[in-house]
Amino acid sequence: MYADEGVIKIKHDVMTSVAKLAFEGTLETEKEFIPFEMIPGPQAQFRCCIYKEREIIRERIRLACDQAPGPVDDGNVIQVLHAACEDCPISSYVVTDNCQNCLGKACVSACRFDACHPGEQRSHIDPKKCRECGKCAQACPYHAIAALKRPCKFSCPVDAIEYDEYGICRINDDKCIRCGRCIHRCPFGAIDSRSYIVPIIEALKSDKPVYAMAAPATEGQFGPKITMNSWKKAMKELGFKDFVEVGLGGDLTAKAEACEWAEAYAKGEKKSTSCCPAFVNMIRKHYPELADNLISTTVSPMCAVSRLIKAKDPDAVCVFIGPCFAKKSEAMEHHIEGNADYVVTYDEISAIMEAKGVKLEPDDGYTYQEASIFGKRFSQSGGVTAAVLESLKESDMHIDAKVCVANGAAECKKQLLMLKVGRFTDDFLEGMACEGGCVGGPSAYRERMLFAKDRETLLSEADDRTLNGNLENYDLNSFSMHR
Repeated sequence: MYADEGVIKIKHDVMTSVAKLAFEGTLETEKEFIPFEMIPGPQAQFRCCIYKEREIIRERIRLACDQAPGPVDDGNVIQVLHAACEDCPISSYVVTDNCQNCLGKACVSACRFDACHPGEQRSHIDPKKCRECGKCAQACPYHAIAALKRPCKFSCPVDAIEYDEYGICRINDDKCIRCGRCIHRCPFGAIDSRSYIVPIIEALKSDKPVYAMAAPATEGQFGPKITMNSWKKAMKELGFKDFVEVGLGGDLTAKAEACEWAEAYAKGEKKSTSCCPAFVNMIRKHYPELADNLISTTVSPMCAVSRLIKAKDPDAVCVFIGPCFAKKSEAMEHHIEGNADYVVTYDEISAIMEAKGVKLEPDDGYTYQEASIFGKRFSQSGGVTAAVLESLKESDMHIDAKVCVANGAAECKKQLLMLKVGRFTDDFLEGMACEGGCVGGPSAYRERMLFAKDRETLLSEADDRTLNGNLENYDLNSFSMHR
């Protein structure tokens, strides 16, 4: 379930307006007029009044300019728009029509905070007093009190969503893994990520060499005729110096990780993949005792391609395009040298393109390919494992390894818990926080099942180059593949 199309359109319109002004060089002087252009009034369109609607637009503008929407900036790429969140129901417990208004009033007696009171037709819970302990629901003999979980809290796989005393959503930074699942689950659009469209546009307008890099999950998202060559042409028209498909980074990561797996297997050590930043964040924040020995030291495909580019062009500015919010947090980890400088989602790059009048054009042939089919499938659950095992096979490093493929955050948590208690029986763990892999990312242009056929159509046209053979033309000694 995704946010309403109306919410997505508002987000896109704000980013496009900001991008246009950034290209024109008038953002600082003109951005204050965007709320009035989008919400002319006098009648409110979505909220209680035009003043609240305009404030929400202002908060979105700040996010689009890589700023926190409010006065407090905790550094998280995932942010809460307070003005939008205020419309969400505060109480998690409500009395339903099943209430028989019984004489016993067990719900009232069970409440320790004087929040539950008898009413004329049924009991009533005062949301200002309720502390959401659930005692009233447990006590009701008719099960008439329902526990309602807000969509944001229900979607979070690590219980990072909390609420302040006013019922406003608050993200616990110590728990948040930046997966972004809450963003498109909020029907009010009250959670979003900070965007880097403004610094990217400023880089494009400068003399800096700016490179675009598209995630392997990109193929198929925009139809069976929008190839990586379509992206290459569009990005160059937009002002990028060049474009590289990050499936090449999948090949690079698989080759490096194959060596690491072979060494770990010989020592009897367990290892996990490291290409999914949300999965890595989950290990570091929720299973820190596993982090040092479990996480592979091989960098992600995004970082690998960025380092490859910067080895050739030290002044390069690298921009990653994909369906992932957690990649933004990875790019912010400054201790990982040579990583991508900026990360944008498909909606964000679409806003930049629309502001400049650039479109993705259908490609008649599969004319641009830099990755093997294994690197291209890196974005699918099980794809990393297949690529690493292929590299081992091609390198004659034969190991009888058993790999557990954890598909989605819930499965990742389960397998990490098994590792923690010593009941994990496989040799290696592939973890993908999004179900289906990166192709099921929270900011995918289309839902996974809707573009699966188009993706397979495109991938069927890829040539049969080998994974290790594909890397023979690159100087792999010019940069490191490790953190």
